[in-house]
Amino acid sequence: MAMGGAELLARLGDLSGIRGHLEADRGLKELVWFRAGGAAEVLFQPADESDLAGFLRLLPADVPVLVVGLGSNLLIRDGGVPGVVIRLSARGFGQVERIGETRLKVGAAVPDKRVASAALEAGLSGFAFYHGIPGGIGGALRMNAGAHGSETRQRVVEVRAVTRAGETVTLSLDDMGYAYRHSSAPEDLIFTSAILEGVPEDPDAIRRDMDAVAEHREKAQPIRSRTGGSTFKNPDGHSAWKLVDAAGCRGLTIGDAQVSEMHCNFLINTGAATGHDLELLGETVRARVLQTTGIRLEWEIKRLGRFEDGRAVEPFLGL
Repeated sequence: MAMGGAELLARLGDLSGIRGHLEADRGLKELVWFRAGGAAEVLFQPADESDLAGFLRLLPADVPVLVVGLGSNLLIRDGGVPGVVIRLSARGFGQVERIGETRLKVGAAVPDKRVASAALEAGLSGFAFYHGIPGGIGGALRMNAGAHGSETRQRVVEVRAVTRAGETVTLSLDDMGYAYRHSSAPEDLIFTSAILEGVPEDPDAIRRDMDAVAEHREKAQPIRSRTGGSTFKNPDGHSAWKLVDAAGCRGLTIGDAQVSEMHCNFLINTGAATGHDLELLGETVRARVLQTTGIRLEWEIKRLGRFEDGRAVEPFLGL
């Protein structure tokens, strides 16, 4: 059984050497783009990588840990998140540094869009696709974020991370085990930074690529809504949004959760949608697509935490 945040903090004992910020029973809805969901038993925002490692060394092995980045592709369930939620701060993990002619060292809390801008300043191509991805580099590394025919794995040289036991490790591109919207790197690793590599290019050409990405996103996606970004992965040979549309789900609503009219692979919170509303809507869409096409859509959005009692949502509504 989960304990309360204050009880968990008390169990951790002497944390006088920890420089980051700890908070019990911290609501998470304002930290995620959907603006919905419950609280973390404990939220920890480490000061820097060494502070993160030190905290994890003190944390009992049975306490679960989850990492929240910029919150752009997360659905937090209404029952909250047990254990410790770690959020990397911009101050400790938000730097971009050019190293050598073609490489950037990027902190895990750096927004993808900022990486695209830094690459433009450095005259490096290959990063324009990040200009249209609303997350941060930590999430991009974990899920091999991509758009417009480009993926994170094409840019990665190496990744630095902290293990659940508080050890610092470095992973090569091969170690990351990338596939479509997936990394096979151990789930308990917390990515702290990465070295990314681009190709020298005329800044005007890079800027044109970035402008094209921005124009596409402005016209095709509900970027001014409270959304989690692309909801479902594209199945082999199909576009998720076309399957959702063909199943008659464009504009479908449950409570204040809605399938976007503009781009029906986006769920949006039109007012006071709960995590339950959003997940139930997503599973309703998956069920209808399965019934009409036989295709099982997979979530791209990460769903974290516990359901409220009596309000669990069955995958595909139990089909």
